Amino acid sequence: MKNLIFLFYIGSILCCRNDTFPIAERSSARVELSPSDLIGKVQEYMDGLCETDDFSGTVLIAKGDQVLYEKACGEASKRFHVANNLDTKFNLGSMNKMFTATAIMQLVEKGLVQLSDPIGNYVDESWLPKEITHKVTVHHLLTHTSGLGSYFNSTYWNASRELYRSVNDFKPLVRGDTLAFEPGEKFQYSNTGMLLLGVVIEKATGQDYFEYIRQNIYIPAGMVNSDAYEMDRPVENLAIGYISSSDKVLGWENNLYKHVIKGGPAGGGFSTVRDLQRFANALTSEKLVSKSSLDLLWRDYTKSRYGYGFQVKKSGAGKVVGHGGGFPGLSSNLDIFLGSGYVVVVMSNYDRGAVEVSRKIYHWIEKS
Repeated sequence: MKNLIFLFYIGSILCCRNDTFPIAERSSARVELSPSDLIGKVQEYMDGLCETDDFSGTVLIAKGDQVLYEKACGEASKRFHVANNLDTKFNLGSMNKMFTATAIMQLVEKGLVQLSDPIGNYVDESWLPKEITHKVTVHHLLTHTSGLGSYFNSTYWNASRELYRSVNDFKPLVRGDTLAFEPGEKFQYSNTGMLLLGVVIEKATGQDYFEYIRQNIYIPAGMVNSDAYEMDRPVENLAIGYISSSDKVLGWENNLYKHVIKGGPAGGGFSTVRDLQRFANALTSEKLVSKSSLDLLWRDYTKSRYGYGFQVKKSGAGKVVGHGGGFPGLSSNLDIFLGSGYVVVVMSNYDRGAVEVSRKIYHWIEKS
């Protein structure tokens, strides 16, 4: 089960890649869709999924600042039969990586961090030995080319979730990590690498990671329902994740004892479809970082369809950037179509609930 959970978490990087579309769909003739035709197809598709309870969550499609479609269905709490709404907070999984990477680029613009800096400038030996930190750079962490692995290891699984709330709390999980290859040699998705970028942010600013993100990402972007909430605290309008289970009396199992108690630099926070649209608009309008920084964030460095904390995809509609997130009981995805101006956000509190919906909409936008 532990291996399955780990695969769910890192698998979010692949959730909406172009090469996961069915071959028959990809090879079909291109048929132009108008925006109204697109929304008509999405509405019909989503009505069917919601009616059969095959989807629980929220969907938003916008073009520029104009919202073209919004939908919420399913239940945020099956125990109390509380319905999802458009401001329900869903778990992001790995999507927090976008916030962390954007924050790093803000610090680069301020001259507080250099992309070529060895992380030993920020990460001391209580985390990793110098023979590792002098080889690994900030660039390596951002591009998942550091050779580091994931802190979701046996120590994590055998310990209480209570132990891991601040960035520093994860230190015992990272301390024994080694390099799987020389930094820069290849792409290997690394939750540890993204966590260490949180350490870089704290060292460079002298500020708590979570507070920095609130002040410099959420507030400027107008994201009023986003944060890394602690799961043992009562948070209003927050969706509980559910996993279909045939051996349970009610047919469902919640994910409260599987997930982190609080998200962080690598993932696990919460947001809404409307907040993520605001984040997308803040990025494309250069409100958070400059165009030159966006060019760096959205460059595919290793031909792995990944830039700096963002997935980078090529579609029939042009470049698409964003990120997915997945874990047992949660699934979310943001696609920003830079050429056509579409923004698509899908968030679900079901296993892989956002994956097929995101793929379908992606495919239809390619035809629009």
